[in-house]
Amino acid sequence: MKAFTTLDGLVVPIDRSNVDTDAIIPKQFLKSIRRTGFGPNLFDAWRYLDEGQPEQDNSKRPLNPDFVLNQPRYRGAQVLLARENFGCGSSREHAPWALDDYGIRALVAPSFADIFYNNCFKNGVLPIVLPADVVDGLFRDVAASPGYRLRIDLAAQTVITPSGASHGFSVDEFRKYCLLNGLDEIGLTLRHADEIRAYEARRAQREPWIFGGAA
Repeated sequence: MKAFTTLDGLVVPIDRSNVDTDAIIPKQFLKSIRRTGFGPNLFDAWRYLDEGQPEQDNSKRPLNPDFVLNQPRYRGAQVLLARENFGCGSSREHAPWALDDYGIRALVAPSFADIFYNNCFKNGVLPIVLPADVVDGLFRDVAASPGYRLRIDLAAQTVITPSGASHGFSVDEFRKYCLLNGLDEIGLTLRHADEIRAYEARRAQREPWIFGGAA
């Protein structure tokens, strides 16, 4: 998993409440579990004028010119600004996979759906909860200022605007540690690889039948 420390990123606004995971990555793309390749289909039903299918050549599909991801001013965005209850709906982990594959490393919203919020941390994406009035102000600033960027410092737990205003956010210490160090659950386990191998060697001697040996 990619570590998250600091980010100075262009902001793209999704000015809708209750954006569900089927909007983030539609159900027809859930057959793959590779974790990569989902970026071109992020917000597929809103982003294109036709219905997308797996393995389709997205470069030949008609784009919706009114959708924010298709507007030149938001190309290369790494921070997604959203409204309340972002990521509701099904628990599909493909949603943060698609965001990360597109290049979104941080999300800012007044609230997130619980399972989606947890899945983001497990996949290197930082979801930040800020008060609704602060998020309102950020939406206004983004609309008024092409190229609007936010600087996010996970260690300091701050979001800093171009004007210098600083907004603190809360994050669980264990999740913070994992994200700062790029550790998902597999990475956390592999830190103890030597102890695991030693345990397995001892058990193989004590109970060889478990490992296919003679009793």
